Parts: sequence; structure tokens; C-alpha cells
Amino acid sequence: MDKEHKSTGISKGYKQLISEAAEEVKTYSTADGIKRFGDDGVTFVDVRDTSEYLEHGEIPGAVHAPRGMLEFHIDPESPYFISEFGDDSEFVFVCAIGSRSLLAAQRAKEMGLTRVANIEGGFNAWREAGGAIDGPRPTM
Repeated sequence: MDKEHKSTGISKGYKQLISEAAEEVKTYSTADGIKRFGDDGVTFVDVRDTSEYLEHGEIPGAVHAPRGMLEFHIDPESPYFISEFGDDSEFVFVCAIGSRSLLAAQRAKEMGLTRVANIEGGFNAWREAGGAIDGPRPTM
């Protein structure tokens, strides 16, 4: 247990979890992620919260599967299953800066999706590099 975490009782902090996920999951540079956009057999998965998605825009055609519901969206036996997860695709996960999506891709891999990846820098880097974006959407 890290000295840093002794007082909280947790054995791993988020930094260690992200580091471990980075060892298991392929990460595309932002430029390479943009090149993959539109390729057959590639499905982008946006794990940001709905408010982020609406406020900042989205990668066109990306599946929106918020991180908090991801496991339910991936499992075909769940009433919240998203059918795209049943496809034989490479699933490229994205969040705002690339950390949640890295953890999401790791979880998806643990659940049996074999072709998963992450975008370095997430949606923010994608937008700054000129990647395709729809939105943002007006909120009511």
C-alpha cells in the first residue's frame, strides 16, 4: 500500500490504475485516431457523461456509452445493451482527456472485447487537432 493511501484504506489510486491500463490497452496518438475515423470495422465509443457530450460536441457516429453504464451497455444480456458492442469491430474509446476512456477500454477488454484502443489526449486533443466533430448541441 502506498504511503499516500494508508489513511484512506485504498490499495491503489487512480494514477496506478491508469498506469496499469496503459500497459494493457493500445493507445493511438491523436493523429492516428483521426486517421482511423471512418474506417470500416472501427467503432468510436464516447464514455463522457451526457452533459459533456452535449456541451462540447461529439465525434460523428460515435456510440455514446457513459462510463458509469459501460458494463451494462457491453453485456448482451443487459436491458441496456447497445447493439454495436455485438459487432466485430475495433472499439476506440474516447473521453475528455484520455484517462476514463483508457480505464473503459481496459474494462471492455476484461469483458471479452478483444480489439479495444484508446485515443491519447481524448476528445479535447481530437478537437484541437481538427478531428471531425458534431455539435455542441443546445441544451434546454
